[in-house]
Amino acid sequence: MIPSAFPPASEMARLTARMLLEIKAVHFNAAEPYIYASGLPGPTYIDCRKLISYPRIRSTLMDFLTVTVMRNAGFEAFDNIAGGETAGIPFAALVAERMALPMTYVRKKPKGYGRNARIEGAMTEGQRVLLVEDLTTDGGSKLSFVDAIRETGASCAHTAVIFYYGIFPDTTQRLADHGVSLHHLCTWWDVLEEARAMGSFDAETLREVEAFLNDPRAWQEARKG
Repeated sequence: MIPSAFPPASEMARLTARMLLEIKAVHFNAAEPYIYASGLPGPTYIDCRKLISYPRIRSTLMDFLTVTVMRNAGFEAFDNIAGGETAGIPFAALVAERMALPMTYVRKKPKGYGRNARIEGAMTEGQRVLLVEDLTTDGGSKLSFVDAIRETGASCAHTAVIFYYGIFPDTTQRLADHGVSLHHLCTWWDVLEEARAMGSFDAETLREVEAFLNDPRAWQEARKG
């Protein structure tokens, strides 16, 4: 059962950022940047998978995510909650439990044998599906999951994540062009603000992170290779 009273979105964003910092899911390192899947460098990295190991934080964030979706999309807007393989699966299960709805998950690609399915669990034509993931950067991986859901005859017009990078301006439009609305709890900007308030990193690191967030492409171009 979802409690009926929750703080406003801005306070949920601050608390989410604080929780991520508290469990050290947030990593900032400007001196030795991380290499992303794109092959480009960046001073930020986040590991939302760590959340599953912290029951009090995990429960609070799933309450936050569920109420955010219900506030934004409607209280009776969904028939099925789908998690994206693999990081989205536990969070989808927890949201589905709170909303008393069936849970399914979507494979990144067909498993190559048996039914060769991408959807695991019971998803039927006409169902309204919420796609749940841990995070999104530019929204690209969500489109493949959404297409797999729609191939069943179900609809998917919403995706919910704990963390949204919030630094690539075309992300929400890219999803919107695909008929998908994005719901999230916090962004890098919320984390940066809370990291400053908590004194989690030294001032120089935070300045470098802010420079990256303001213009990630320029920051990467200056340091690649």
